[in-house]
Amino acid sequence: MQVWNWDKQTQKKVKRDFAFHFDKEIFKKVNRILAEVRQFGDVAVRRFTRQFDGIDLPLKRLQVAQSDINRAFETINVEFVPILRQITENVKEYYERELKQSFEITGKDGVKLAKRYQPLERVGLYIPGGTAPLVSTVYMTVIPAKVAGVKEIVIATPPNRTTGEIDPHILAVANLLGVNEIYRMGGAQAIGAMAFGTRTVRKVDKIAGPGNAYVAEAKRQVYGFADIDMVAGPSEVAIIADASADADYVTCDLLAQAEHAGGIPYLITNSKRLIEAIRKRVDNGFIIQVKTMAEACDVVNDIAPEHLEILTEDPEKLVGSIQHAGAIFLGPYSPAVVGDYIAGPSHVLPTGGTARYFSPLSASSFVKSTQVISYTREALKNSREHVRQLTEMEGLYLHRISLEARFVDRAAPAAETVLSKPEEKGESDEAQ
Repeated sequence: MQVWNWDKQTQKKVKRDFAFHFDKEIFKKVNRILAEVRQFGDVAVRRFTRQFDGIDLPLKRLQVAQSDINRAFETINVEFVPILRQITENVKEYYERELKQSFEITGKDGVKLAKRYQPLERVGLYIPGGTAPLVSTVYMTVIPAKVAGVKEIVIATPPNRTTGEIDPHILAVANLLGVNEIYRMGGAQAIGAMAFGTRTVRKVDKIAGPGNAYVAEAKRQVYGFADIDMVAGPSEVAIIADASADADYVTCDLLAQAEHAGGIPYLITNSKRLIEAIRKRVDNGFIIQVKTMAEACDVVNDIAPEHLEILTEDPEKLVGSIQHAGAIFLGPYSPAVVGDYIAGPSHVLPTGGTARYFSPLSASSFVKSTQVISYTREALKNSREHVRQLTEMEGLYLHRISLEARFVDRAAPAAETVLSKPEEKGESDEAQ
């Protein structure tokens, strides 16, 4: 690992542009794929699956059949089911506590203002698969959507390059969670199919879940056709450690993150002993030497990492100084791996510095809100002068007329003067 002090030069080297870096070649390739999926639908999805995954799937096999799901249970270890149930309870319990509640406010003159929170109707979840199927991503994405009340959940995951099948654990977990609409498709073509819809795949309202650079770019490009959770880059962990930290724990946690393709580990410490130990054990990543733990927190806030571990003598003391991190793990017995698999909060987290403005995937990610406004005649009458001034300021006179029409005496001949555009600012009092 490279050892640096945190200065402007170091900040340039540790570039935080994974989420918004514009790669012209990836952009062009993804743009072409999406355009063809939008135009040719299933045929394009099949062609790109053959091109990128090396599997030629008949269109009737694009969707996983119930018989495939049934067979999955014959191949998985029976001990996996009770383990999964315990994990899913952890995740479910966590998200049931965070759902926003609809509310109503009653104000002056009978004005009622409300906000209604409702689940999205149909969402698509991308589960990385192929050679390394991420089974944990199934329950880390499905359960928040289920808790939110989403009725239709779709899973897209790449087929195995040799067999063309989906990992049986992915099928089993999805089935146990009540999701049976699963498609053998991955990459940008899967994102396009869910965003635009094809003859086989009905359009979704939102797409969530991690993926490679092509999946991330596809999500960015389809935003607007469907909502997305975030644009994610390579996985990462930052560890704040002082002299009390166990070098073996630090080493293992850094190496665990580097196990992901493109994974980026950071060690931020004021301990020279720790620096000397770790630099010999871990090849990739960055060691940032700081003078104080306060400076370490400043570094983290600049990096805004996906995972943050605090391995110090008093981890709780530093939490209040952390403004930007996807998930924070406190103390020697809270490695990031527990967040990846069993703790409860979703492991779909903002990466590449986007923790400054993106939030982790949650039940709220699958909820939309609607505003409800109810005025009485008296309340509307008391708002007339404010509306008059604002519409004149903006020059939107028909907006004002929309309000004034409610106070016109339709039997009076003079009423038509109110329903015409004012000639000048100084209107007569009758028209007010």
